Amino acid sequence: MYIDPETSKPYLPSPAYFLCCFDVYDREETLGDELEQYNPNIAVDREVLILKYCMPMKRSYRQKFLLVGCLKSALQDERYDFKSLFQYDPEACSSFPDGWDEMVDSRVFFEDIYRIAMVEWGAELKKASLEDQATW
Repeated sequence: MYIDPETSKPYLPSPAYFLCCFDVYDREETLGDELEQYNPNIAVDREVLILKYCMPMKRSYRQKFLLVGCLKSALQDERYDFKSLFQYDPEACSSFPDGWDEMVDSRVFFEDIYRIAMVEWGAELKKASLEDQATW
Protein backbone atom coordinates (compact mmCIF):
# COMPACT_ATOMS: atom_id res chain seq x y z
CA MET A 1 0.00 0.00 0.00
CA TYR A 2 1.31 3.39 -0.98
CA ILE A 3 1.90 5.75 1.97
CA ASP A 4 1.45 9.44 1.23
CA PRO A 5 4.76 11.10 2.16
CA GLU A 6 2.99 14.31 3.21
CA THR A 7 0.54 12.70 5.64
CA SER A 8 2.31 9.40 6.44
CA LYS A 9 -1.06 7.72 5.91
CA PRO A 10 -2.24 5.33 3.20
CA TYR A 11 -3.02 7.14 -0.04
CA LEU A 12 -6.59 6.13 -0.88
CA PRO A 13 -7.72 8.46 -3.67
CA SER A 14 -11.21 8.96 -5.00
CA PRO A 15 -12.40 10.64 -8.20
CA ALA A 16 -13.24 13.66 -6.03
CA TYR A 17 -9.49 14.37 -5.78
CA PHE A 18 -9.66 15.69 -9.34
CA LEU A 19 -12.11 18.38 -8.21
CA CYS A 20 -9.98 20.01 -5.50
CA CYS A 21 -8.62 22.49 -8.03
CA PHE A 22 -12.15 23.81 -8.63
CA ASP A 23 -12.92 24.59 -4.97
CA VAL A 24 -13.86 28.27 -4.88
CA TYR A 25 -14.62 28.48 -1.15
CA ASP A 26 -13.24 31.84 0.06
CA ARG A 27 -11.95 32.44 -3.48
CA GLU A 28 -15.22 33.31 -5.19
CA GLU A 29 -13.90 36.67 -6.37
CA THR A 30 -10.67 35.25 -7.76
CA LEU A 31 -10.80 31.61 -8.83
CA GLY A 32 -14.60 31.68 -8.84
CA ASP A 33 -14.73 34.57 -11.29
CA GLU A 34 -12.07 32.88 -13.43
CA LEU A 35 -13.99 29.59 -13.57
CA GLU A 36 -17.27 31.37 -14.35
CA GLN A 37 -15.85 32.06 -17.82
CA TYR A 38 -16.21 28.36 -18.66
CA ASN A 39 -19.22 26.10 -19.06
CA PRO A 40 -18.42 22.51 -18.00
CA ASN A 41 -21.28 21.31 -20.21
CA ILE A 42 -19.40 22.41 -23.35
CA ALA A 43 -16.69 19.99 -24.49
CA VAL A 44 -14.17 22.69 -25.48
CA ASP A 45 -14.56 24.49 -22.15
CA ARG A 46 -14.34 21.20 -20.26
CA GLU A 47 -11.06 20.39 -21.96
CA VAL A 48 -9.61 23.80 -21.07
CA LEU A 49 -10.72 23.38 -17.45
CA ILE A 50 -9.14 19.94 -17.19
CA LEU A 51 -5.89 20.91 -18.90
CA LYS A 52 -5.50 24.18 -17.03
CA TYR A 53 -6.60 23.11 -13.54
CA CYS A 54 -6.61 19.30 -13.11
CA MET A 55 -3.53 18.19 -15.00
CA PRO A 56 -0.98 20.47 -13.28
CA MET A 57 -1.80 18.95 -9.86
CA LYS A 58 1.24 18.41 -7.71
CA ARG A 59 1.20 14.65 -7.18
CA SER A 60 3.93 12.09 -7.57
CA TYR A 61 3.83 9.72 -10.53
CA ARG A 62 2.73 6.96 -8.14
CA GLN A 63 -0.11 9.06 -6.77
CA LYS A 64 -1.21 9.91 -10.31
CA PHE A 65 -1.16 6.21 -11.20
CA LEU A 66 -3.35 5.33 -8.21
CA LEU A 67 -5.63 8.28 -8.84
CA VAL A 68 -6.18 7.37 -12.49
CA GLY A 69 -6.73 3.75 -11.44
CA CYS A 70 -9.46 4.70 -9.00
CA LEU A 71 -11.08 6.91 -11.65
CA LYS A 72 -10.98 4.05 -14.15
CA SER A 73 -12.72 1.78 -11.63
CA ALA A 74 -15.40 4.38 -10.97
CA LEU A 75 -15.99 4.85 -14.70
CA GLN A 76 -16.39 1.10 -15.14
CA ASP A 77 -19.14 1.11 -12.50
CA GLU A 78 -22.30 2.20 -14.31
CA ARG A 79 -23.93 3.03 -10.97
CA TYR A 80 -21.15 5.30 -9.69
CA ASP A 81 -22.77 8.62 -8.79
CA PHE A 82 -20.45 11.29 -10.20
CA LYS A 83 -23.16 13.93 -9.75
CA SER A 84 -22.94 13.54 -5.97
CA LEU A 85 -19.33 14.76 -6.08
CA PHE A 86 -20.57 18.19 -7.17
CA GLN A 87 -23.34 18.53 -4.57
CA TYR A 88 -23.02 21.39 -2.11
CA ASP A 89 -22.36 20.28 1.47
CA PRO A 90 -23.18 23.04 3.97
CA GLU A 91 -20.99 21.29 6.57
CA ALA A 92 -17.89 21.38 4.38
CA CYS A 93 -15.64 24.36 3.83
CA SER A 94 -15.70 23.94 0.08
CA SER A 95 -17.88 24.83 -2.86
CA PHE A 96 -17.89 24.75 -6.64
CA PRO A 97 -18.72 27.53 -9.07
CA ASP A 98 -22.39 28.37 -9.47
CA GLY A 99 -24.29 25.86 -11.55
CA TRP A 100 -21.73 23.07 -11.43
CA ASP A 101 -24.06 21.02 -9.23
CA GLU A 102 -26.52 21.11 -12.14
CA MET A 103 -24.05 19.81 -14.73
CA VAL A 104 -25.90 17.99 -17.51
CA ASP A 105 -23.68 14.87 -17.41
CA SER A 106 -21.04 14.79 -14.69
CA ARG A 107 -19.87 11.34 -15.86
CA VAL A 108 -18.73 12.91 -19.16
CA PHE A 109 -16.66 15.41 -17.16
CA PHE A 110 -14.79 12.52 -15.52
CA GLU A 111 -14.54 10.56 -18.77
CA ASP A 112 -12.76 13.58 -20.23
CA ILE A 113 -10.47 13.82 -17.20
CA TYR A 114 -9.52 10.18 -17.68
CA ARG A 115 -8.96 10.56 -21.42
CA ILE A 116 -6.79 13.66 -20.98
CA ALA A 117 -4.86 12.24 -18.01
CA MET A 118 -3.93 9.17 -20.05
CA VAL A 119 -2.28 11.49 -22.58
CA GLU A 120 -0.89 14.25 -20.33
CA TRP A 121 0.40 11.90 -17.64
CA GLY A 122 1.16 9.02 -20.01
CA ALA A 123 4.89 8.79 -19.32
CA GLU A 124 4.40 8.96 -15.55
CA LEU A 125 1.62 6.37 -15.63
CA LYS A 126 3.79 4.04 -17.71
CA LYS A 127 6.70 4.49 -15.30
CA ALA A 128 4.50 3.57 -12.33
CA SER A 129 2.94 0.63 -14.17
CA LEU A 130 6.39 -0.90 -14.72
CA GLU A 131 7.13 -0.89 -10.99
CA ASP A 132 6.03 -3.50 -8.49
CA GLN A 133 3.20 -1.68 -6.72
CA ALA A 134 3.45 -4.15 -3.83
CA THR A 135 6.75 -2.49 -2.87
CA TRP A 136 5.23 0.96 -2.52
